[in-house]
Amino acid sequence: MSKYVMALDQGTTSSRAIIFDDTGGIVAAAQNTFRQIYPRPAWVEHDPYDILASEFASMRDALQKSGLRGSDISAIGITNQRETTLVWDRETGMPVYNAIVWQCRRTADMCDTLKAAGLEEKVREKTGLLIDAYFSGTKIKWILDNVSGARERAEAGLLSFGTVESWLIWKLTGGRAHISDYSNASRTMLFNINTLEWDGELCDMLSVPMSMLPKAVPNSMEYGVVASGIDGLGQLAGVPVCGAAGDQQAALLGQGCISKGEAKNTYGTGCFTLMNTGADVPKSSSGLLTTVAWQIGGKTTYALEGSVFNAGSTIQWLRDGLGIISTARECDTLAESVPDNGGVYLVPAFTGLGAPYWDMYARGTITGLTRGSTRAHICRAALEGIAYQVKDLLDAMERDGVELSVLKVDGGASVSDVMLQFQSDVLRKPIDRPRIVETTALGAAFLAGLAAGVWSGTDDLARLRECERIFLPQMGSAEAISCCDGWRRAVGCAAGWTKH
Repeated sequence: MSKYVMALDQGTTSSRAIIFDDTGGIVAAAQNTFRQIYPRPAWVEHDPYDILASEFASMRDALQKSGLRGSDISAIGITNQRETTLVWDRETGMPVYNAIVWQCRRTADMCDTLKAAGLEEKVREKTGLLIDAYFSGTKIKWILDNVSGARERAEAGLLSFGTVESWLIWKLTGGRAHISDYSNASRTMLFNINTLEWDGELCDMLSVPMSMLPKAVPNSMEYGVVASGIDGLGQLAGVPVCGAAGDQQAALLGQGCISKGEAKNTYGTGCFTLMNTGADVPKSSSGLLTTVAWQIGGKTTYALEGSVFNAGSTIQWLRDGLGIISTARECDTLAESVPDNGGVYLVPAFTGLGAPYWDMYARGTITGLTRGSTRAHICRAALEGIAYQVKDLLDAMERDGVELSVLKVDGGASVSDVMLQFQSDVLRKPIDRPRIVETTALGAAFLAGLAAGVWSGTDDLARLRECERIFLPQMGSAEAISCCDGWRRAVGCAAGWTKH
C-alpha cells in the first residue's frame, strides 16, 4: 500500500497543500491566495490569520480532492516563506501585530546604525548573514519598540516569536510545540550556525529577550501531532508534524541536491540560488550568505546562498500594478512576440537589491525606453531582469571559487520557456528543469517522510527526481556579453535611488 505525505507550502502570496505518494508523485494539490498589505512604501505585511486560514483551507481542499482519509496521511511537512516575522501572546495565541514580511525594508535605518557600530563582522562570523532588513532580528526589535506594551510583555515572558513555520506548528499542535527548525532559525540574525544555538550576544545587540525564542530543532523529526478541535481538520487529528525547512532549503533537497557542489535556483516571488557545501561552513567574499541547509539524522548540511528580492513578484506587478497583462502566461506570449528587448531593461528593485549588491536603497527602474517601445518589450525586459539577477548570483559564486556545471531550476516562474532559454544564454550553462517543478513542497514532504519512515535515506530522494527539459545556450557569446553590459548600466541607474 502506498504511503502519503502532505506538504504545506506557505508562500509569500499564497498557501498550498500538496499530497505526495511514496514515489514523489503528486496525488492532489490545493492553493489559496491571501492579502498583501503595504502600509507605506517598501513596507510589506501579512495578517497572520490570513496565513493560517489560507493554509488550513488548502489542507482541507487537498485532502478532499485526493479522495484519501486523514488516516492515510503518514506525516505532514512544512516549508515556508523565510524571515517573515510574527510575535504573539503565549497564553492567548493572538498576534500583537501583523507579520512583517521578508521583503519589508522598514528597518533599513536600524541596520545602518548596527553597521556604523562595527557589528557586521561579528554578525557574519556567527550567523553567516549580512546585517540587512531582510532578516528577522531587526523586525522583532521593531515590533517590540513600536507596538504599545510589547516590550514590557516580552520581557515578562508573555510573548513568543516565530517565523511562519513556528506559527503554523504552534497552531496545528494546539500551542503544544513552539519550535523553529535549524534552517529557518539560521535566517533570523540571532542564531549561531556554528554551534546551532540561539546567541545571547546577538539577542542583546537587538534587545530581543531570549524567552521569546522557539526551541531550535532538526529538520526531520516529530514536533507534535495535529490537535483535535481545529475547524475543518478533524480528519487529520493525530497525524504527526515531523518535517520543516525554509522554502529555499526545502527546494534544494527536493531537487536532489544532496551532494556537495550541487546547486538549484527557485523562481518564486523572489529568486534564490543555493549550493550544497556539505559539512563545510563556507565564507563568501562576494556578498553571498552562509545558511544551514538542513540537519537530518544528526548530520548538518550547509549551503551558500544568493537572494533576489523580486522575481515572480515582478510579473505580478505587470499584471496588478501596471495592468499591461492579465495572466503570467500572457507575459510569456508578449515576450516571445518580439525578437529582443528593444534596448529596454527593467531592474525590479522594488524593495531594494539583494546579493551581491545588498543595496537597501535601490529602487525599480525601466531604462532604454523609446517611442518604439511596447508592452511586449517591457514584458521581455521583466523576464530578462529576473535572469540577469540570477546570473549576478552565480557569477558571485564563481568568484568565491565554486564552479557550476548545471543549474537545476524550479518554482512557479520556471514554467517560462522564454525566460529559461535566456537564462541559459546569459549564463552559458545548461538549465535543468525537473518533471515535477513543485520541488519546494517535495522537499518538505521528504523531510517529513524520512522521519515517518516513508523513505529510508537521502539517496532514495535523489533517485526520485526526473528531468523534463534541458535548455542549452543558443545566443552568440558576443551578444550575451553586450546584453549583460546593458544590464550593469541599468543596475547603476537603480542603485542607491532613495539616498539621492
